[in-house]
Amino acid sequence: MSTSGACGHHHGACDRIRTPSSGHGRKRRLFCPLLSSHTDLWDRSPWLRLQQARKPWLRRRIVNGGSDMNGKSGTNQGMVRVVAVTAVAVLALGVTACTAGTTDEPSPSGSVVALGEAPNQDVVELYTDRDTAVAAAVDALPRFIEKALEQTGVPGAAVAVVSNGEVVFEEGYGVRDVSTGEPVSVDTVFQIASLSKPLSSSIAAKAITEDADLSWEDPVVEYLPDFALNDPYVTEHGKIADYFSHRTGIPTGGGDDLEDIGFDVDYIMAHMNQIPLASFRDTYQYSNFGLTVGGEAVAASRGQTWAQTANELLFEPLGMTSTTTVHDDYLAADDRAAMHARTGEGQYEQLFDRDADAEAPAGGVASTAGDIAKWMNMVLANGEVDGAEFIDPLVLAKTYSAHSITGGDAKDLTSRTSHYGFGTNVGATVTGRVSISHSGAFGWGSATNATMIPDLDLGIVVLTNGAPSGVPEAVVSEFVDLVQFGEETRPWLDLWPGVFEHFSDPAGDLVGEEPPADGAAAGPAADYVGTYTSPYFGDFVVTEDNGTLTGALGPEGGYTFEIDPWDGDTLSFVPTGENALPGSLSSAVFVREGGQITGVTLTYFNKFPAPGQEPNGLGVFTRAG
Repeated sequence: MSTSGACGHHHGACDRIRTPSSGHGRKRRLFCPLLSSHTDLWDRSPWLRLQQARKPWLRRRIVNGGSDMNGKSGTNQGMVRVVAVTAVAVLALGVTACTAGTTDEPSPSGSVVALGEAPNQDVVELYTDRDTAVAAAVDALPRFIEKALEQTGVPGAAVAVVSNGEVVFEEGYGVRDVSTGEPVSVDTVFQIASLSKPLSSSIAAKAITEDADLSWEDPVVEYLPDFALNDPYVTEHGKIADYFSHRTGIPTGGGDDLEDIGFDVDYIMAHMNQIPLASFRDTYQYSNFGLTVGGEAVAASRGQTWAQTANELLFEPLGMTSTTTVHDDYLAADDRAAMHARTGEGQYEQLFDRDADAEAPAGGVASTAGDIAKWMNMVLANGEVDGAEFIDPLVLAKTYSAHSITGGDAKDLTSRTSHYGFGTNVGATVTGRVSISHSGAFGWGSATNATMIPDLDLGIVVLTNGAPSGVPEAVVSEFVDLVQFGEETRPWLDLWPGVFEHFSDPAGDLVGEEPPADGAAAGPAADYVGTYTSPYFGDFVVTEDNGTLTGALGPEGGYTFEIDPWDGDTLSFVPTGENALPGSLSSAVFVREGGQITGVTLTYFNKFPAPGQEPNGLGVFTRAG
């Protein structure tokens, strides 16, 4: 990068901010805008930076000349570790000096800003003092949650809030199963879907804390020597960090299709070498089985299964007694929330059971709001539990650093860029506070969100048992608004459901199409009977019974569907699964050469579900017999 000035940074002169001292005067500290550079640990770990900004002695009002929010001075007790981290980051960049800049001045507009340890920690003040703001927002939660369930039809929810290390709100709403009417309680276990990912990153961070030879930077093949991707270079160099930040190039949906037809994690990982990859470390491709590979590598480093690693390193130490990564454990829970698919506007039915064991690190956790609250308190405490270090803060800091760019409109410079860390989103609220969050969504009937604001030592988790509807996100957005402004900034309950509406859409190239009026198969049913094979999906077996064709995929042919006439050698079938919801319809295009059927393309299985995906060739089968 270009450099200028004594601090070796191109952003210009340094700024002065004041900090209290024990004497009558005030000490002056010089801080360089270098700390806002995207090349150092300080900026790339806003979570770590805000462990300092959370301390009251660091907050200043521009309008009162630099005194803290309570008009009192403070100390920097307990800050040694974080300050040392900052020093390491700066020294690593060769910073030797920084030139003085401007002094504190009141804001001409009267705007109130809380100054942090560095300029990139400054935030807009809350509308009132922090404790009053949180208390008022918590008081308003029940009414908003009840309104959200009533307006959307989502059957039930469990919500917890943590504040300053305490659980200050924990309640259940609605029913856990519409067929029984049993109420949601604080002990109800929900499938949390992709909210599993940030838990898994904490599990990995704890493993690294305990094992000096384990690192985010280790290639996964060091622990999974038989694992391979489609590109030998990515296979050799892909790090645990790459898999947890979705930058390996594994496309969104890669491996999900194998899971949908019943294959386990061993089969899926053994066949990921067939998946075409996007550019390595240049693109963000949200991948359940990419992150799963990262988790399995961590477990393998310990000679354990993922379930053993998760229990030993996180769930048991934190007292998360209702949390599991094993689907059978979830089914065994007496107080569990059933999944509910959306079958119409405001209508939810209990139709499916989702076994996510194959992708346990990415989406297989079942838990309660109270258990997630225990985890949030650990994260907000900089990796400490009961005042003692549980996870090395430097290791945890990498988890909440920005590693991948996930959002932002390149055509609109007013659109803020969003980022992904290791298994979690890292962004900012409107007031400039770092926000750590993740949602979870199963189309078959689960939607969740957990959001933490380290600057406020505040977190909220919302678990629901209905297909993605925007309810968790609306509740969280409303709560964060009420804390910061005392009122909502947008009608979140009108906005978020529309964002998630497409999650219940059917899939397949024939959705909405009508078969030709004179549509018929090009030959007798017997023409299509046989075994077809794919290096990725394995065998696809077509049988015939009284003129009706049936296709079978997956382990022991357990995933079956009828194949119906459509137009010539193009037939149709109804795919099912997490990514093929009711109403789905796909073509099965058989290839006829010399009067004989030689192959078939199952169109639904030949393209990953993310927008803009091209046919990947994985759904092309060759006749084997």
